[in-house]
Amino acid sequence: MKNKKTTTNGLGIGTVLFLIFLTLKLTEVKPVAEWSWWWVTSPLWIPLALVGAIITIAIGITIIVYKLKK
Repeated sequence: MKNKKTTTNGLGIGTVLFLIFLTLKLTEVKPVAEWSWWWVTSPLWIPLALVGAIITIAIGITIIVYKLKK
């Protein structure tokens, strides 16, 4: 078997969406020009928020299971 090393140096879909939204917002193309900056930057922060929520839920479930075993 050969060991294959694969590396990616491309942009993720979230970064590409952010760049598209940013360009449309700065060039004042409607309807993106009317969006809040929160929504323009959402492709960057929504994945982080989802990971944070999953981690919080996992920690919560772990604590509940630990307390039930006592």
